[in-house]
Amino acid sequence: MKTLRLGFIGAGFIAKFQALALKQVRGIDLVGVVSPNRAGALAKYATENGLGDCRVYANVAELCKHCDVVAVFAPNHVREDLIGQVFAAVKAGAALKGVICEKPLARTVAQARRFVAMAKDAGVPTCYFENQLHMKPIKAQLQQLRPQQEVMGPMTLARCSEEHGGPHEGWFWDPVRQGGGVLSDMGCHSIACAWYCLTPIGKPLTYLRPIAVNAEVALLKWGQPKWREDLLKRMGVDYAKTPAEDFATGTITFKNPDTGQLSKAQFTNSWMYEKQGLRLFMDGMGPGYAFELNSLQTPLNIFIGDAAANAVADSESALEKSTASRGLLAVESNEADLYGYVDEMEDMRDAFMAGRPCLADWSYGVEIVRLCAAAYMSAEYKKTIDLTDPATLAELETFESLIAQGKGREVLYVG
Repeated sequence: MKTLRLGFIGAGFIAKFQALALKQVRGIDLVGVVSPNRAGALAKYATENGLGDCRVYANVAELCKHCDVVAVFAPNHVREDLIGQVFAAVKAGAALKGVICEKPLARTVAQARRFVAMAKDAGVPTCYFENQLHMKPIKAQLQQLRPQQEVMGPMTLARCSEEHGGPHEGWFWDPVRQGGGVLSDMGCHSIACAWYCLTPIGKPLTYLRPIAVNAEVALLKWGQPKWREDLLKRMGVDYAKTPAEDFATGTITFKNPDTGQLSKAQFTNSWMYEKQGLRLFMDGMGPGYAFELNSLQTPLNIFIGDAAANAVADSESALEKSTASRGLLAVESNEADLYGYVDEMEDMRDAFMAGRPCLADWSYGVEIVRLCAAAYMSAEYKKTIDLTDPATLAELETFESLIAQGKGREVLYVG
């Protein structure tokens, strides 16, 4: 097997998680990283764990000279400049086989389309990293239920949620830098996964046509005085002035273009989940069959009493974003694989090495950004958004929610 030389732009939380996934992937060497902070720590981790001779580069242009593929794992608000630097390096002679961008592709539909246009102009294939499409349980249920789908018809209801106690870094909490709150951060996951589960096996990701979106957002926990103060102290973000939603839920209606059959995707996301830690819950219903997935139903549980918990505080060694370090804890022994990071790396490797499309490219990422924008629009306008209406579609192209503009107090209750 040939080896793909991969470079990271960004060295924060998601970059570290992707590096963890690479420990389980053959045929990829992590050879470089560019980041204003933590680059050295990530390079050291990569080298010590046999991921490749990873070097810290001074800028994006230098990184691109030494890679086959670069992955943009940088914060949302700096991506446009960095992606521009990648394609400038390509035009200057860097021979990249592809460019990866972590979800969400962009903060607005207009920005997402600019990214796609830059890639097309540079003639470089793209990959949109949406790890939940690659989760082994999701792929397994699709394969297991394939005969039922072929005889009875595809699923018509999918419900996907992702919930935890809140992000690790300040920019995620800041609606202006991030592009919104939990809907932008995690709703993109749940919308993509539900759409994928509803799609008839063998059809492209965007085969089902979204025709309507109805959604709600709210600030339920982190707008309360005690939690606002905690957030300001830990993350430097003031929800008394520029709040973002910590809860979002909604329904997207899809139409099968060949049969006219309607299907529904429900999504729920929150930054106020108060149980063990990160929970993914997905289920789907078809005519006479169903599936259900709960990431907290693990084969391993441990118990830590008060005395031991006081001696050692290591909650996240058991589960990402764990909220407790004592009591009965669910333990995920291989989160990078469970959440789909390993499989998405393998899909990217195989696609770029063979010169074929990845499961998801940036054009698909545009559609996810558009559905998230429609959900924000629905919540803001307090109505169902008709995605068959030309005027509405035109408005979505330039829509930016009040929350993303830093005007969340106009639509969110702050205690």
